Amino acid sequence: MTATVRTENVGIRFLFDRQARVVTPTLAWLRRRGSETWGLHGITFTLRPGDTVALLGPSGSGKTTLLRTIAGVFQPDAGMMDVRGRVASLLSIEAGLLPPLTGRENCLLLGVLAGLSRSDSRARLEHIKAESGLGDAFERPIASYSQGMRARLGYTVAAFTNPDIMLLDEVHEALDHEFRDVVYEHAQRIAAAGGIVVAAGHDHGLLENLCARGLLLDHGHIRADGPFAEVQELYLGESPDEALVQP
Repeated sequence: MTATVRTENVGIRFLFDRQARVVTPTLAWLRRRGSETWGLHGITFTLRPGDTVALLGPSGSGKTTLLRTIAGVFQPDAGMMDVRGRVASLLSIEAGLLPPLTGRENCLLLGVLAGLSRSDSRARLEHIKAESGLGDAFERPIASYSQGMRARLGYTVAAFTNPDIMLLDEVHEALDHEFRDVVYEHAQRIAAAGGIVVAAGHDHGLLENLCARGLLLDHGHIRADGPFAEVQELYLGESPDEALVQP
C-alpha cells in the first residue's frame, strides 16, 4: 500500500467541564467564553510517499494533537483526514509500556496491540533485543530502565511492526547519540521504501538530520509549510513573516 496522509480543514475541539474547578487565569478565560476550545483549526496539507516531515512550533501550538490525530487517537471534529498505510507511533516514552513487565514481555504485548499475531511477535523478539542494544536489561522489568532505555525499547518495537508511516513526538530527543543513528537510518529506509516519517520536538539539530520538510504550527493553525531550513528560519524569526507553500 502506498503511504499518504491527506487533510482538509481538519479541526480538533476540546470540551471542558463547566463545573470543573478553575485554577488558572487561562481556564477562567475558557469558562467565560464557553466550555470548548480548538486545538487544531483549518489544518490542510498532504504527505506523500517518501516525505520526512518535522512539526515545529512552541509548546501548545498543536504538534502533539496533530500527531495523535494522524495516529487515530483523535477523530476530527471538523474537516477530513485520510490516512493510508500502517501507522506506528511513539508519542511518549511511556506509551504502552508497563513498568512491572520485562522488556521482553512489553515487546510481546506491544506487538499484539500493534496488530501482529502472537507468533509473529515472538519471532521478532530476538531481533528487537539485538536492535535495541539493551542486552541483559531486556529481561528486566522496565521500571528499572532509564528514559533513554525506554525510548530505545519503544522505538525498536514500533519499527519492527514494519510501518508505512512512523510518528515520533520528542521521543528521539531522549535517545543517546549511538541510537539516534539507528533512528535516522531507519527513517531513511522507511522514506526510501515509499513511507512517511513525521517527527515533533524542540531539538532542531535532531529534526534537521531526520526531516527534509517542515510544518510550522501556531495556535493550532499551519503558519508555514516548506523545506525544513526555510520553515526553521521563519520560526526563529530570521525571515519575513510570510507563509511558505510546499509545491
